[in-house]
Amino acid sequence: MAVTRFTPQRYQLKKEAVTVVLNRHPWIFRDHLSTAVQAFQPGQWLALYDHRNVIVGYGIYESDGAIGIRVLRFGSQPPNKAYFQKLISRALDRRKELRTYTNAFRTIHGENDGLPGIVLDVYGDTGVLQTYAQSVDSLGRYVAGMLFSELGLKNLIWKYPTKRKRKHDNKFRILRGTLPQLKRITEGKMALFVDISSGQKSGAFLDLRGLRKYLNLENLRGKRVLNLFSYTGTLGLAAEIAGASYIRHVDVSRGALEFTKKHHAINAKKHEHICADVFSWLRRQTGGTYDCIIVDPPQMASLSSQVPTALKAYRQLYRNLRPLLASHPIVIACCCTSRITRSVFRRETDKNLSFLKRIRELGPEDDHPVSFPQGDYLKILIYKK
Repeated sequence: MAVTRFTPQRYQLKKEAVTVVLNRHPWIFRDHLSTAVQAFQPGQWLALYDHRNVIVGYGIYESDGAIGIRVLRFGSQPPNKAYFQKLISRALDRRKELRTYTNAFRTIHGENDGLPGIVLDVYGDTGVLQTYAQSVDSLGRYVAGMLFSELGLKNLIWKYPTKRKRKHDNKFRILRGTLPQLKRITEGKMALFVDISSGQKSGAFLDLRGLRKYLNLENLRGKRVLNLFSYTGTLGLAAEIAGASYIRHVDVSRGALEFTKKHHAINAKKHEHICADVFSWLRRQTGGTYDCIIVDPPQMASLSSQVPTALKAYRQLYRNLRPLLASHPIVIACCCTSRITRSVFRRETDKNLSFLKRIRELGPEDDHPVSFPQGDYLKILIYKK
């Protein structure tokens, strides 16, 4: 499909769906659509009409999943090349200051930058595209091509998100250039390494940059740090730079821990690596204290019905932390699911860590803007005695 010369099909919205669009929400859920939508193919562009036969927006149809239509543009004007270029320019302008601090950043953050289901991360001279639904594959490649030229990149990789990998034999496709086996990136004075082909997300957790920056500036001289769900150890490295004398990493992935050992330790003697399920490991601990504990579990609730179970898991985590804390500890609590709202996470964590005081909450980085409730997925709360 040629993005610049598309022919949208007419689709009349139900009253509930019109309200969604007028409220500028980027998703129309399937239960708000009429059966007439089933006549369209995935990826079909639609002109969205209200009951007065007035166009209220344009969207892309998706035949699978809870989201039936992703809204491309609100109002009566159709999206075109100039419109997408405007979105890209706006996104890059928002990241202008950030790019003086790091050469690894998210250029497009999906719906939050007006491009639903499309993410493009940059690691130096390499762009990594992710599309979260079949319907936006063509648009994603089109936008990635524009950014490839705009940023003067050398390589462009299309990597399927975890939830789509089961539908594809290959985890990624090389669109332009080559696939770098390892990328060295910088955040301020800190050097990090990224394995694009096998790393989580597009290769690394760029959204945790703010926490790495916080740890870099914290006085951890001589402190003992416990890094739970440590993945490739970038938070532990930041703690070492802040002066920590001992960092214990615990993660279920042996491969991630090996990567940590190889790339994210200045003084290897300060780091210990334990391959274990964090929940089980914590229950077995009977001694040892830590001045700083970082708790960054993976997403535990992709559906609203899973939220009670996820909150119970958080309670279990924090309950098992208390015996391991030094007299004046720091606890960093993270949550990476939008199903648990910011207010609920604050309330539950305040309750579970009632013996500490919440002193700070880190907001989203400039390259991870939040423009609608479901886009607010990452929460980072910091507690002290």
